Amino acid sequence: MRVTFERLEDHTWGSILIERDDGVVYRMNAGPITAEVPHDLVHFTVEDAMRIADGIWGAIAGGVVFKSMTHQSGRRPPHAAERSAMLIREYRDRIQRAELIGGFVEAAAAEPTTNLNKLTAQWFATRPEDAPPLEATRAAVAALHLAEKRWRAVPIGGALSLDWPAHRSVRPRRVGKR
Repeated sequence: MRVTFERLEDHTWGSILIERDDGVVYRMNAGPITAEVPHDLVHFTVEDAMRIADGIWGAIAGGVVFKSMTHQSGRRPPHAAERSAMLIREYRDRIQRAELIGGFVEAAAAEPTTNLNKLTAQWFATRPEDAPPLEATRAAVAALHLAEKRWRAVPIGGALSLDWPAHRSVRPRRVGKR
């Protein structure tokens, strides 16, 4: 899946072009654009660095269409809306976990001298089982710093296009026979 983050003038409402591997193209609202890394680029970077297949971007690659997305072109598969709703139900907790991890890594990246063990304990106090391993967090922080440099280098009117690997996407869970 190809994901294109467009760099518009600061404080302009932006969008992201999503070209899924099945040929369907969506545009997703991205909020106001600034020199800071866009929220959805943070999630893309963190989920990619941590190899999270069942987060926001893996969900989109697997067929989820969020309310912030508008169909642009390409033939949607039969029953696409039903599949999207089913996948959201099945992966809601995992997608929310990815949101939490994205915010956590963004906070860790903003304060490079912070104690990661302490920050992890704070962010995941009520759900310690969702805390990512320390090394994965460090790798995601480094990836986020690189993404920030790349984003700031994109000129106004330019774009940053990234590819999401096809194998890292949600699939309907199989129910075993009893």
